[in-house]
Amino acid sequence: MPVVSTTKMTAEQFLMLGEDPPGLRLELVNGEVAVSPSPTPDHSYVVVNLITMLNNYILDRDLGELHHDVDTILDQFNVRRPDVLYFSHGRTHLIGKKAMEGPPDLAVEVISPSSIEVDREDKFAQYREAGVAFYWIIDPATKSIDAWELQGKDFVPIAHEEDESVIKLPPFADLEIPLNRLWRKHKP
Repeated sequence: MPVVSTTKMTAEQFLMLGEDPPGLRLELVNGEVAVSPSPTPDHSYVVVNLITMLNNYILDRDLGELHHDVDTILDQFNVRRPDVLYFSHGRTHLIGKKAMEGPPDLAVEVISPSSIEVDREDKFAQYREAGVAFYWIIDPATKSIDAWELQGKDFVPIAHEEDESVIKLPPFADLEIPLNRLWRKHKP
């Protein structure tokens, strides 16, 4: 009779795997390694421009640290890589040498065609359960942003904006984010 292992990989074991193979992103989901393709140009454009806006704001006010696409331990069997992560000064102790050792104050996911369900359902639930205070989802295809705030044990919607809107979202309540700066202007 064949032997079948039902042992899940832990976050600690996953982090020992080292760097991702070229062109792939690895995450640990319920103890199993999940593979996703590299981001699309629309995805990358949004991330670069959002990081530029947020990082200038955070550095000018000395609020904490902003990171991009780093392994983030959510629990023993889940390691995700939010597109953008923010840790306020009071929580920078969670930034480890190899990974984030706890949930960020803010996690941002930019949707790619292959990630719609993962970002809106799987990561939504995992970030909520891990205690991420704010979660933003940006969709370049619909030119929209949705934002939630953790209240108690549930994410409560706090914003939905589209196209050319200028928005202010916690945890950066006085930062104006012009959405038109996130969308690529010239597409082939």
